[in-house]
Amino acid sequence: MADKIIKCLAYEGKISIICADTTNLVEEARKTHDLSPVVTAAFGRMLTITSILGAEMKNKKDKLTVQIKGDGQIGMMVATTNNTPTVKGYVVNPHVDIPLNEFGKLDVGGAVGHNGYINIVKDIGLKEPYIGISPLVSGEIAEDFANYFVSSEQKKSAVALGVLVNKDGVKSAGGYLINAMPDATEEEISKVEQSIFKAGAISKMLDQKLSLIDIAKKVTGDENTKIIEENIQPIFKCNCSKEYMKDGIATIGKEELQKIIEEEGKAELVCHFCNKKYNFNKEELEEILEELNSKNKRKEN
Repeated sequence: MADKIIKCLAYEGKISIICADTTNLVEEARKTHDLSPVVTAAFGRMLTITSILGAEMKNKKDKLTVQIKGDGQIGMMVATTNNTPTVKGYVVNPHVDIPLNEFGKLDVGGAVGHNGYINIVKDIGLKEPYIGISPLVSGEIAEDFANYFVSSEQKKSAVALGVLVNKDGVKSAGGYLINAMPDATEEEISKVEQSIFKAGAISKMLDQKLSLIDIAKKVTGDENTKIIEENIQPIFKCNCSKEYMKDGIATIGKEELQKIIEEEGKAELVCHFCNKKYNFNKEELEEILEELNSKNKRKEN
């Protein structure tokens, strides 16, 4: 089944919830980057919240970049999305393998690290992009994002993210983001908090084949929760091309490019986001150099 995101309202519009099933997306990322189980769990959670935030954006040209940098072995994780949401990303150390935590589960917090930051850049067509930053509180990703929403966006949010990994890969992955509207009562917020506690892990609910609307009802505690938007399909896909890589080569400058032509006579570039390799022969590199020289001459005139 295809991945899916739905947007819902509970308690007569006073609580909003976005639910996501990202099982295929996370599995695609695992295969693309040959991720270890603990990195699959960490990066999968990050890709899930990135796709949820992407689905919140209004316009096709809007772009969002999420960076998580902790002091654990994983190092930096980066993900970007548009509003489709089409997500891509990479991890600095994809093969980290550390012991399970004291509960016998994958130690995501230990692999990400407890000290570090989340950095979010939203480019939504304004003069300057919006940049929000907040410290990591646990490295478990969901708690870190709940803290980010409070400290950077002044939103009281509940975030759940989960990835269930077995020997064959990703068994289930998904998450939800709940926001209380200004007119939500303390009683309603308290009911949601109790329902979240009772519902248990999102990855388990997905593994039990609960639908996203059933999950939304379960975690809000409101049987009258209504879908306001569905048929949103998040995917993991890179939009790199040889043309894009050509522009990348041009940025190294004339001297460096001349050196590569003379010493190597070729170049191979690998896309961070999908590991696809792009080869440039001597003629192609000379063509790029010629274009750089022409540009500089035009500037001088």
